[in-house]
Amino acid sequence: MIMKEKLKRITQQYYNPFAETSFPKPLYSKEILDNFEEGKEVSFAGRLVSKREHGKSGFGHLSDELGRLQFYAQLNTLEESYKLYKELDVGDIVGIKGTLFKTRTEEITVRVAEIKLISKCLRPLPEKWHGLKDVEVRYRQRYLDLISNSEVREVFIKRSKITSLIRNFFDNLKYMEVETPMLHRVAGGAAGRPFSTHHNATDSDVYLRIAPELYLKRLLVGGLAKVYEINRSFRNEGVSTRHNPEFTMLEAYCSYENYEYMMKMCEDLFTFLSKEINSSLIIDYQGQEIDFTPPWPRISFADLFKKEFGVECSDSQEVMLEKISKKLSLSKGLSRTQIMNITEELIEKNYPKGKPVFITDYFTWTSPLAKTKKDNPYLVERFELFIAGLEVANAYSELNDPIEQRDRFNKQLEVEEELPKKIDSDFLLSLEYGMPPAAGLGIGIDRLVMVLLNQPSIRDVILFPLLKSLDNTDKKEQDTEDIKQVQNNTIES
Repeated sequence: MIMKEKLKRITQQYYNPFAETSFPKPLYSKEILDNFEEGKEVSFAGRLVSKREHGKSGFGHLSDELGRLQFYAQLNTLEESYKLYKELDVGDIVGIKGTLFKTRTEEITVRVAEIKLISKCLRPLPEKWHGLKDVEVRYRQRYLDLISNSEVREVFIKRSKITSLIRNFFDNLKYMEVETPMLHRVAGGAAGRPFSTHHNATDSDVYLRIAPELYLKRLLVGGLAKVYEINRSFRNEGVSTRHNPEFTMLEAYCSYENYEYMMKMCEDLFTFLSKEINSSLIIDYQGQEIDFTPPWPRISFADLFKKEFGVECSDSQEVMLEKISKKLSLSKGLSRTQIMNITEELIEKNYPKGKPVFITDYFTWTSPLAKTKKDNPYLVERFELFIAGLEVANAYSELNDPIEQRDRFNKQLEVEEELPKKIDSDFLLSLEYGMPPAAGLGIGIDRLVMVLLNQPSIRDVILFPLLKSLDNTDKKEQDTEDIKQVQNNTIES
């Protein structure tokens, strides 16, 4: 209420700050600080994050996405505008013009010649010393998190840089970036429960894509030899520190190559990113040292399950599931997704610590889109990449035999309860026109960012993660609690 009253007073005595449409801000704070010249004229705008008054003068700091810049305001310089300065609250969006100088403590400062309130903050910001600590509030109100925690801002600035570097990496290899549909008539390309909706104009059910794979491989049929896409995929499944229903995937496909090529691709890409982001091939992830120096070790999925459950790769799917269920003392059968979860636990227990590791030799029945090994039809040419227990990438030599692919799809529908009972007939039709041998790679961008930036939860690298909704009562209580949490925000002394 106090801030709203102040807005009313400012509007009556000066102007309506919300009527402002622009303010000249040619430089970021970091650029001003890095290129300091005594007496240099500058124009700058940002959020007021501190303010302290000393009689007829005062100091404050304005913050932008790259840092903060101190300013010095004097009554004898600003005259009437100094009254406006005294009305400013921490949180207001303010523009200043003036000249640079250094204080006695050598801090670069703007001596203000002109000051303007550009937008009024009507709620107090989180208390200055402790920042915004409540995890639930941080995720629900990411804007406050970004205002309050500079290290959070830095994570998302670096995330943007990582995706730009990935694009540069593939562009330099002559890959073509493409966009494929988000709405699919048939949910396919990966195992997972899709989100469904209805398109009124065509009176048809459609699904948010769980993967772009089948459309990207259509492009290989069409003659585009090297393609990639960075975009969203969706799974109507659980939420955890590793999973969000909406997530970002990179998928890349290259004609006339196999999964060994994609292994080398992963090593090259990840070492490139680690050097660019962390200036080293050795990083820390949640207390564990990870060395990206290639080559990376490989572990056989088939050997792991033989050792743990007595499973032979030649066993039928039913026999495998029976052996696994018996060893785990389960009364009911296991789905493919549960098998993958068990796999993650086994790999985390067995894989070499301190290095990324490729898991190879997956069973054919677990990989319906991958090509079988020439010397063993029970296994496929596939790998998954694990880093610190996180599955970060998945790749294989692509199955391009339309007859075998149809057979695999039909067998998958018999046992997979999570997928709608439909086959993408158009994709099979495209294969009948001939797809060259190819390799495909999928990388979970969110998990990759977690590793490179040492973040414990996928929610820490997604700007607006999906959370449980609050009803009106809960929302009102949350708003009250937020205000209590931040009302200690006072003028910095």
